[in-house]
Amino acid sequence: MKLRNIAIIAHVDHGKTTLVDALLKHSGTVRENQRVAERVMDSGDIEKERGITILAKATSVEWKGTRINIVDTPGHADFGGEVERILNMVDGVIVLVDAAEGPMPQTKFVVGKALKVGLKPIVAINKIDRPDARHVEVINEVFDLFAALDATDEQLDFPILYGSGRDGWMAASPEGPKDEGLAPLFEVVLNHVPEPTVHEGPFRMIGTILEANPFLGRIITGRIESGSVKPNQAVKVLHHDGTVLENGRISKILAFRGIERQPIEEAQAGDIVAIAGLSKGTVADTFCDPSINVPMQAQPIDPPTVTMSFIVNDSPLAGTEGDKVTSRVIRDRLLKEAEGSVALQIEESPDKDSFYVSGRGELQLSVLIETMRREGFELAVSRPRVVMQKGENGETLEPVEEVVIDVDEEHAGIVVQKLSERKADMIELRPSGGNRQRLVFHAPTRGLIGYQSELLTDTRGTAVMNRLFHAYEPYKGELPGRTNGVLISNDQGEAVAYALFNLEDRGPMVIEPGVKVYQGMIIGIHSRDNDLEVNVLKGKKLTNIRASGKDEAVKLTPPIRMTLERALSWIQDDELVEVTPKSIRLRKLHLDPNDRKRFEKQKASAA
Repeated sequence: MKLRNIAIIAHVDHGKTTLVDALLKHSGTVRENQRVAERVMDSGDIEKERGITILAKATSVEWKGTRINIVDTPGHADFGGEVERILNMVDGVIVLVDAAEGPMPQTKFVVGKALKVGLKPIVAINKIDRPDARHVEVINEVFDLFAALDATDEQLDFPILYGSGRDGWMAASPEGPKDEGLAPLFEVVLNHVPEPTVHEGPFRMIGTILEANPFLGRIITGRIESGSVKPNQAVKVLHHDGTVLENGRISKILAFRGIERQPIEEAQAGDIVAIAGLSKGTVADTFCDPSINVPMQAQPIDPPTVTMSFIVNDSPLAGTEGDKVTSRVIRDRLLKEAEGSVALQIEESPDKDSFYVSGRGELQLSVLIETMRREGFELAVSRPRVVMQKGENGETLEPVEEVVIDVDEEHAGIVVQKLSERKADMIELRPSGGNRQRLVFHAPTRGLIGYQSELLTDTRGTAVMNRLFHAYEPYKGELPGRTNGVLISNDQGEAVAYALFNLEDRGPMVIEPGVKVYQGMIIGIHSRDNDLEVNVLKGKKLTNIRASGKDEAVKLTPPIRMTLERALSWIQDDELVEVTPKSIRLRKLHLDPNDRKRFEKQKASAA
């Protein structure tokens, strides 16, 4: 059967996964009356809850005697490593662009990578039915973007389709016809995307997606570059430096057939398949015939920009809510994660009780923490820090990101002010339709940690921020920190409503009555800039004069809910977030007040 391999790339929320749903339905892969989940490719729990794609996944459809392998990719810059490595599996890309928003930072990032590899793009203008659609300007913006990314003349001669993935139609004109469904898109894919290039020689394949299966063990997905492979065939795994990792046999070959994976007896060069049976091979390794000694080279991956410390939980409540608390199980879990995610780097600290985990951004690391806490892990994590580099002349370089903010005109002033305080340089300001403006900045990554929630507060939830790694530039100096101190519990026990009520003048709380607290745990935000130790266990004195029932009449202001992302971006360098399967607690790094004073003195003398 003829083959085509394509990836769908776009910015977050431009409709990639919804379009894959429509392609599966239109091709007859999913029956009309078959019950499937919405956004069927987003199979993970966190993906379903957040409505975002985190891992790249493959599927396939048949159209007029041709099998089309489709790879659905994430749209968030934090998961850009997933997109970079799958580009060597495909021969063409569908660049999906929102008819109102136009090409956004992540579109620019992945399109740049795709054009560099030499892939031929197909541009699909999605959500054409939006009332604020502006498809003529968007096409011009896409063309300008391709030209700015040094596209070849052949790549600039891209076909354009308009339509709505949600309604299941694409056409060469914005007006339709709509009754042909997605047939025009399939035809363009067949005519525009070349067949996979097949090299001569025995079996070779580079690993691109790794997953663990409880029945089959490690499953590696990739595209076969040359030769063919059958179950029980002997293969060896080569590291990218040429060392042999293992020799083994393939137990099963799984091919993508719609949303299912089916075992097959033989896979040919050019097809995207998953193989099982090998225990050591991972992403970017070469799986090949025993006669081959030279590994294939994988696409280089951009380096991580943000790092965090994952520390063994040593609080008084450690081990009460989770069952995986030791450094050994945390280490094994992190190393397993790093195998499948090329954009993550894990480094063990000298004391063996903490690990430095580096990734592309706060979102990528917070998704990893959320996944681990759901698996029963307990750990403490530090504030995200940026990964610095040394320049050629010995100067310190820090990561700078391109930030695009769409905001109502009335709020543009406060956004510019706040970002200039965070050492950001404004690059562009232009109207983006509907009394909104698009602001483009180059901002240090340090200044953006924790800015998302502040931006939403300043703009009453109307701003949309997108960010993308731009370059390493000279260090821009100190940034303003958090202006408020914290309220710290001075003893261990359960928080009492009466005590919390009396502390409300000191600032808003982050805990509720009845919550277990311990010495050094953060229970609220101080209204001033210093930290304050308080007693939250102090109950009301009960005598025969005062009525004991009065305590029930205490009306407390609802506490501030600290989600994982908010907590990570809010804490300071001397604070930690304690994460367990049931709770997210904030605490000081040093729980004992005397240790904290000693630490402050050392810090002051060092400065």
